[in-house]
Amino acid sequence: MIQRTKYLEKIFPFIDQPLIKVIIGVRRSGKTVLLSQIKEHIANNGVPERQLVDLNFESFANRRLLNAENLYDHILNKSKEVQGKRLYLFFDEIQEVTDWQKVINSLTVDLDCDIYLTGSNSNMLSGELATYIAGRYVHFTVYPFTFSESLQFYREMTVNNPKEELFDDYLQFGGLPQRFLLKDNQSVRSYLDDVYNTIVIKDVIARNKITDIELLKRLTAFLLDNAGNPFSANSICNKLKSEGVNTTVATLMNYISAIKNAMVVITAQRYDVKGKALLSTSEKYYATDPGLRNNVKSSDVIDYNKLYENVVFLEMLSRGYEINVGKVGECEIDFICMKDRRKIYIQVAYLLADDSVVEREFRPLRKVSDNFPKYVVSGDKHDFSGDGIIHKNIIDFLLDQNI
Repeated sequence: MIQRTKYLEKIFPFIDQPLIKVIIGVRRSGKTVLLSQIKEHIANNGVPERQLVDLNFESFANRRLLNAENLYDHILNKSKEVQGKRLYLFFDEIQEVTDWQKVINSLTVDLDCDIYLTGSNSNMLSGELATYIAGRYVHFTVYPFTFSESLQFYREMTVNNPKEELFDDYLQFGGLPQRFLLKDNQSVRSYLDDVYNTIVIKDVIARNKITDIELLKRLTAFLLDNAGNPFSANSICNKLKSEGVNTTVATLMNYISAIKNAMVVITAQRYDVKGKALLSTSEKYYATDPGLRNNVKSSDVIDYNKLYENVVFLEMLSRGYEINVGKVGECEIDFICMKDRRKIYIQVAYLLADDSVVEREFRPLRKVSDNFPKYVVSGDKHDFSGDGIIHKNIIDFLLDQNI
């Protein structure tokens, strides 16, 4: 696997610091490989193998360690074996361990150890048990491969197809790292099916004790099919009722929360540019991976407008931006991306097919009075830049690491 430098560079400064390092991401997004790359880096800096403890809690071999007391005793014995020297603990899918926060808290108190955790639930650091490690951890969110990472992976595998061809492949099958090792499209589809079903069964249904499984599946498919559309729980409820599904807003809110926690979808809130305030109206939902989305949605039609918007959203998230949907008067800006003191405005379209489309995409950005960069991103190769607004082809935008 490729070195995921943008994540490693954020994590490495915290090695040997008295903070628990928590890596969160949807299943199969590459957390395990990232954990092994951190471990390899530490080993290459002179730490003996016997001080490195690597446990994957999805492995049947570690089934007895899913109990907090058993895990604690196991690590205590490992500490005795190294005669009190520092242990480096790498725990993969830690949420599988009962009362994991309690045992992690005890290990930080009782032993000299440096701890790295991964988990597949965005909510794993909230709730009552999280108080055990509150204020003593840093967390990092890992996403599936972006297009630039997928291109890097293909190049290392000596796949030299044109970028446009590989981009179409990425739009269709997404960026879950393992899928790039599969030889044909049917194998990829089967793999994506298996990943999706594992997420739904283990991270949504079982973890949240979901009872109406059919409603959950319909809701998940609906959110993924409508990526980039603004919805509230009330509007979704009305839509499903019109299709003969009997449910309530309260039930949908609980199910949507479970889907979001499993990181199947990510939301973007609306932001009033002139009022400089978040709005409580409907959110937009985006798929964590375009491949998972395409495998679940009801239609086989490739909806480029939605996919382009979703891919740009994921790209900016992976670069560390906080993203909101902008509102300027009656106009909407697809994304307002903020990081530190930086801000970027982005409009996304499939093609700027005629003057009316150009006007529709450029007009909201013209209404913004500040001097932060403003982009219109589309599949066009002709440069439509003007009025201080930069137009970029989507492939060029995704590969430009200076944005």
